[in-house]
Amino acid sequence: KLWACLGDVSRQVNWHGRWLDAESWKCVFTAALKQQDVVPNLAGNGFVVIGQSTSRMRVSEFAELLELIQAFGTERGVKWSDEARLALEWKARFGDAA
Repeated sequence: KLWACLGDVSRQVNWHGRWLDAESWKCVFTAALKQQDVVPNLAGNGFVVIGQSTSRMRVSEFAELLELIQAFGTERGVKWSDEARLALEWKARFGDAA
């Protein structure tokens, strides 16, 4: 369900003049949630932002991530797909209990 939310954002939000794919948005959101770390890339001509793996998140952290994505997307007028709405309903139901 996370990927449905990320897909909706990737299709509808232009970020600083660029259209990012869902994987890139996942990196943006996880880095924002967990305070990013930036390291030089192997070639030494750029940087890599390191966020947190979603598979290692606790349920409460995953709910926070969905909340961040929902707030960001809603502020920017994202129209949520049915699958994304299911993920956001899960967050509303189980996120606070986690």
